[in-house]
This record gives sequence, structure tokens and C-alpha cells, in this order.
Amino acid sequence: MSKRRTAVQDERTRRARAILRVLKKLFSDRALKTALSYSTPWELLVAVILSAQCTDTRVNEVTKILFKKYPTLDAYVNASAKEFEKDIHSTGFFRMKAKHILGAARIVQERFGGTVPHTMEELLTLPGVARKTANVVLSSVFGINEGIAVDTHVRRFTIRFNLSDSTNPTIIERDLMQQILKKDWAMFSYYLILYGREMCPARRHDCANHPLTKIYPKAATMWPTAK
Repeated sequence: MSKRRTAVQDERTRRARAILRVLKKLFSDRALKTALSYSTPWELLVAVILSAQCTDTRVNEVTKILFKKYPTLDAYVNASAKEFEKDIHSTGFFRMKAKHILGAARIVQERFGGTVPHTMEELLTLPGVARKTANVVLSSVFGINEGIAVDTHVRRFTIRFNLSDSTNPTIIERDLMQQILKKDWAMFSYYLILYGREMCPARRHDCANHPLTKIYPKAATMWPTAK
């Protein structure tokens, strides 16, 4: 590895940890938990799958009714695909989400004895479950830090604050895991999501005086090019 590459990585690590220190000060009084509503590991898995390309607020509105209509895993296993599609229609991509959720229900019942698995490898065998979903379930339900959940906010800030050379969530996660201590992986993701929602949304705006921008001023000009 070249000295220049090592220097860049060291600088990114310092920047990432400085960002985390600021986030801790901003949100230390906030619980480290997903904004999605759920009562069981299975319900959280359903909610996270539904959250793809959809707001947590909308997902919570849908699951408030959905979880009453389908109170058990068996209810999902025996559900009508067409009816289930109607139940989740407003979350978008409803046909694919219905296929994933109902397929995952059958696998959880048949392969895992009706219990949501709690390893990354096993979760990734479920339809509709990629590393982000698995990380949220593992950290929220089982207290396991297997990786960093890279949602749209985490991806956006990683790019804007030059913490990775990639725009691919899998590579971004790998880079962040090298920069942030393992005990802080879940915290880093949750706090960045809060920061994105409450202080620095994706729409173009003046963020020159935002707390994190002071760490890396170039971030104030790092807006995506219109397509």
C-alpha cells in the first residue's frame, strides 16, 4: 500500500471519528433505536423491507394496520399475495416487497423453526434482505454489531464527507467499518440518520454552518449533480 493511500485512509479515519464525536454531543440523549415501529423481530424485518424507497412515517402508518391483520408468522405464510399487495400498496414497489416478505415468512417457518435468525449469514438467505436490513435487525433486536447499516442518509454523508471512494453501499460499509470502532458501528449509523433527518436533509440548502460541515468545509459544496 502506498504512503499516499495510507495517508488518505488515516485522514478519513480521523474525520469519521471526529464526526462521531460531534454526533454524540448532538444526540447523546437520544435512544439508539430505529424509527420503525415493531413488537417482534419478525415485525421489524417486515418493516425494514417495506422501508425501501419509502419513509419510515409511511411504513409506520401501514404497519399499524398490517401487524393487527397479520399478528403471527403463520398469518403471513397463509396470506393471499394479491391481498397482501393491496395491504402494503402505499409503500411503493408493493409487488416485489410482498413477494419478499411472504417468501421470507415461509423460509423462517420452514428453515428456522419460526424464529428470525440472528446471524448475518442466515439473514442474508432471506428474500429482500441485504446487509442494511440485516444490520438493522441484528443491532436493534439482538444487540449484535455485525456491520454498519448504510441507508440513504449514511451513504449521502459518506460521499459528501469524503469517507470513501465508492458510491456502492457494500463498499461504503466496508470502508466505514475500518474507520469506526466496532462498538460504535450501530451508533454511527443511527446518529447520522438523525442528523440527516433533523439537521441536514438531502434537498439543496445552505449548510455551511452546520456542526459536521465545520469538520470538513468542502461538504457544503458537495451536492449531487442534477440528472
